[in-house]
Amino acid sequence: MDIAQLLLFASLLLPLHASAAKHQSSNSGSGDTIVFTTLGRSHYEFDIFALSTRHPPSISRELRITDGESVNFNGYFPSPSPALISLLPDETLIQPEPEDSSPLHLIYVTERNGTSSIYYDLIYGGDSDSKRNRRAILEAPSRIPVPLLSNAVHRSVTTVNSFKDKPSLSGEFLVYVSTHENSGEPRTSWTAVYSTELRTGSTRRLTPSGVADFSPAVSPSGNWTAVASYGERGWTGEVEELSTDIYVFSTRDGTHRVKVVEHGGWPCWVDDWTLYFHRRSDDGWISVYRAILPENGALTIESVIVQRVTPPGVHAFTPATSPNNHDFIAVATRRPGNDYRHVELFDLKKREFIELTRLVAPKSHHLNPFLSPDSSRVGYHSCRGQANGRRSPLLLLENIQTTTTDLSLFRIDGSFPSFSPSGDRIAYVKMPGVYVVRPDGSGRREVYNGMAFSTAWDPVRPGTVYSSSGPTFATERTEVDIISIDVDAADTSSSVRRLTTNGKNNAFPWPSPDGKRIVFRSGRTGHKNLYLMDAEIGETGGLWRLTEGAWTDTMCSWSPDGEWIAFASDRESPGSGSFELFLIHPNGTGLRKLIQSGSGGRTNHPIFSPDSKSIVFTSDYAGISAEPISNPHHYQPYGDIFTVKLDGSNLRRLTHNSYEDGTPAWAPRFISPSDVVLRRKKNDSSCSFDDCHWLNKNPTLKSQKISC
Repeated sequence: MDIAQLLLFASLLLPLHASAAKHQSSNSGSGDTIVFTTLGRSHYEFDIFALSTRHPPSISRELRITDGESVNFNGYFPSPSPALISLLPDETLIQPEPEDSSPLHLIYVTERNGTSSIYYDLIYGGDSDSKRNRRAILEAPSRIPVPLLSNAVHRSVTTVNSFKDKPSLSGEFLVYVSTHENSGEPRTSWTAVYSTELRTGSTRRLTPSGVADFSPAVSPSGNWTAVASYGERGWTGEVEELSTDIYVFSTRDGTHRVKVVEHGGWPCWVDDWTLYFHRRSDDGWISVYRAILPENGALTIESVIVQRVTPPGVHAFTPATSPNNHDFIAVATRRPGNDYRHVELFDLKKREFIELTRLVAPKSHHLNPFLSPDSSRVGYHSCRGQANGRRSPLLLLENIQTTTTDLSLFRIDGSFPSFSPSGDRIAYVKMPGVYVVRPDGSGRREVYNGMAFSTAWDPVRPGTVYSSSGPTFATERTEVDIISIDVDAADTSSSVRRLTTNGKNNAFPWPSPDGKRIVFRSGRTGHKNLYLMDAEIGETGGLWRLTEGAWTDTMCSWSPDGEWIAFASDRESPGSGSFELFLIHPNGTGLRKLIQSGSGGRTNHPIFSPDSKSIVFTSDYAGISAEPISNPHHYQPYGDIFTVKLDGSNLRRLTHNSYEDGTPAWAPRFISPSDVVLRRKKNDSSCSFDDCHWLNKNPTLKSQKISC
């Protein structure tokens, strides 16, 4: 932009402050509201199921254990203990065991009421072949599932929004993962292992400070815990099978920590000297391995014997064992030519697989198996769908609990949400399609049926939404253009206007607060940089270049007070995939970096608060929270929602989970923190999510490309 252009454009920006004051006055609610996206999460509907390992699998023998309403996953069958039983709200509900029935004690992770928790249930199901498959305790009118961390002594353990995962029991102690403690370093995982005494709630951190541990497993004696961990070297951005190592330490206090295996994940114990885990083998297949620890002498990595267990030709991972069972293990598999993840047994003596869930529900994903202490049952989680006689309500806005009353936080069933100036409507995309809906879930309709991403409302032209029409994650020369959509037009054939004309990846439009200009990114020079154009007639009315360089500037937004444009850029390491957040004045001056996520990290999708004093964004600032292979597909199995003030202070993490949270929006007015139900369409699929795309790879086909 030359001097003449700068002077002309500066004069056009003078009215912005008056319109900004008008905009800010509309934010008269009792707090702030932020909405964000978690791709695919609204369709999970996970419940925990169990099958007998002693009878042929069938639909009639599959027992659904959990409530059919919450998102329930990563279960564990503990041996009963007095401390566990004492937590039931009424111990008189415990029935005498019939001769043909034995109760199931289940500990599991559940997402309900806007937060992640660990629950305990006692279920009477009998042998899975019995006609008396009933959940007497669970279904009793007075029955309330028991949260296990509600009385934790350290309040931070029970703080809402912290991610809990992979629970197991050691006598009186619950061992699990939590993300409630800030690691203190950017792009470093907050995930650590904790032990909570069930009777008292006393909690101890078992993971050393500055280290992240994943997927803990307690040995049969309870003396040892094994974890997958990067140790002090930390996570470096891996998004597929992780190159973690296996460590073991004392369950009592975390001491005697020793690395026993290089490169391994998801450990589990058969006895105190035998571990199973998964890793990607040299031949490309993800396989299960066995580590034999010395019964006598010093425990070092050199003293451990490692053996491959499952053969090439099938991906086998997330193994499960039961105490002293040297006959078989349970694994999740992805077989060539099959798009679904299934649970199978692997006979350790015959060295052969025994199929289970494919014979029950061939077109459903089944994740993270676990075995009962007597080896008679295998549990796993799967999407309940319609087959179980009920469907969870589809939520437009899922309330996520926060630690303050002046902030409401929602997950929306869509991507790239944005609010109309008065906050009475939300625009979002479904890829394909742009939709508008009222915040109460009413009036949803499609206003554009093409492939589009990003939305932004015009602040002065009622009913005008800007978007990017074309494919996502495309090259500079890909045809993507800025469009404006009149969402109130009676004639939909004339409701869409194209504002850019060259099709060189023009995307992420955001209007100035006076509605005169739009900032957007374009690849028209061969690099993605920021430009400004007329908001009403597009680039034919004038084009001003805001940034210039052989890098990518993208995901831009304009502050409501007109002072700043925020954007993500890889300018400090072009082409590396590492993005930081920057601020620049609309006249091209004042460029400065706001925040970055360590070395090589990502901070994306910045959006201003209504008062222009803060920004909400998504980032891998808190690293990853779980092994990606333990979840359905996410393009980036990390990313949480953060806010930060424009001076870089008061960085706050708002979401904690093992998913990919992104594309946040800041509402102009407060929305009460309660779920908003969206009426389902007949063709809405409750289980329409993919398994990890990188598991599609068949290593025997060297030239095969992975879908991602």
